[in-house]
This record gives sequence, C-alpha cells and structure tokens, in this order.
Amino acid sequence: MTPAPVGLRCPDHSGKAQGVRKVTQAAGRTATGFGSRRLNAVTVVLISLNVGVALAELAINGAFSGNWIFEHGALIGSVPFTDIGVAHGEWWRMVTSMFLHGGYLHLALNMYSLYYVGSILEIQIGRWQFLLLYFGSGIAGSAGAVLWSPYVPTVGASGAIFGILGALFILERRGSIATGGQIAGLIVLNLVFTFALSSFISVGAHVGGLIGGVVLMWLFHRAGRSSALYTVGATAAVIAASVVVAYAKARNLQ
Repeated sequence: MTPAPVGLRCPDHSGKAQGVRKVTQAAGRTATGFGSRRLNAVTVVLISLNVGVALAELAINGAFSGNWIFEHGALIGSVPFTDIGVAHGEWWRMVTSMFLHGGYLHLALNMYSLYYVGSILEIQIGRWQFLLLYFGSGIAGSAGAVLWSPYVPTVGASGAIFGILGALFILERRGSIATGGQIAGLIVLNLVFTFALSSFISVGAHVGGLIGGVVLMWLFHRAGRSSALYTVGATAAVIAASVVVAYAKARNLQ
C-alpha cells in the first residue's frame, strides 16, 4: 500500500508507478533514450565488456573455462605446489575475475542484474561515481573471496553487483530513492540464496562486495557530486583496504 493524504492507495490503482517500479521505469526511459537524451553509458560499456570477454573465451575453445583467458584471469588465492594465484603476486586476478563467468546462465543473470540495478544507480549518482563504486566494490568482493575461499577459483560480476545493491540501500535509507524498503528486502533475499547455495556461490565475494558498496556510497553521500578528489580518494582507500585484507590472507597460503 502507498500512503496518501486521504489514506492508503493500492500501487496498482494509484495512477502512477511506485517503489522500485517507479525508479526502474525512469531508468528504462533513460537507457533507451525515451524521455531523456542521456544514455547509461557506463552500465552499457560494463555489460559489453563482460559479454565481449565471454565471446572471446568461446572463440578460443567453445567454453567458459579451460582457456588462456580463464586460466590467467580467474581469481584464486593459491594453487598448492604451484606459483599460481594472488599469494604469488598475481594481483591482477582481483580485477580480471570481475569480467569472467562460469557459464551462459551465470553470465545472463549477472548482466540482467547489472542492467537493472546499474541503470538505477548510474542515474542517481552519475557516471564517474558509479564507475568508481563498481570497481571499488568489485575489488572488495575479490578480497572477500580470497578471505573466504582462497583455494577455490572465483569468477563473476556479482561482487560488484552486490556493491550496487549496497549503494542503493544507502540511498534508500537516506531518502534519495523511494522504494518502500524493497532494496533491503532484495539484499536479504539474495543473501539467503547466497548462503543456501554456498557450494556454488562465492559467499565471500557477495558479502565483500556488499560491504564495499555500502561503505563507498556512505562516503560518496557525504561529499555529494562536488568533490571529485574526495570521491577518488574514498575509492582508493576502499581498494587499498581490500588489497590489505587479501594480502593478509594470501601471505599465509601455500
């Protein structure tokens, strides 16, 4: 129900979209060019990069793994008795793994989620803050994966996507978007699935990305859009903290 001066109205009969539906309709108009000249360029580019990497993998051997891109890009703390992994100086894996996926369904679900929530956040905070938050929370997710499951290969954009959800939660709590608590509910639902399917899903990446997104959006909100230097500094601080966490774990791995 939607509160109104004369009582409560059912969202389906209130005459206009409400909650997440209201926000996503605006995002849809912006993304497609209807009602606005602005394009959600960063969201589109990020999706294109993820799909492009997947196509490159398929072109190599027709699979999402077992190829040079996966072997050199997937996140792993350490492979025992080898010099492979973050513990052996392969820090780039904390970034490259964000653009790799484990299969068609994994890619499709993540890209749909990225388009859905990424479009909303990019509209709300602007392209550059959105890009910084995406990478900052994605690297925080990578640190969480190294901390939680250092010997398990991890791929996917879901850490960064959880960061976007965390950022939307902060905006929801501060009244910048009106969703009636639906963002919080969406986060809880996804965390339930994450822990319930922990054998197939990286708990560390999801939780780490969520924490990174919450922290970054809280810091961004304090500065607004006026201080680019502060925004970059806040992102650098979160990334540095993530690297420290990953290093503290990785240095003890064999």
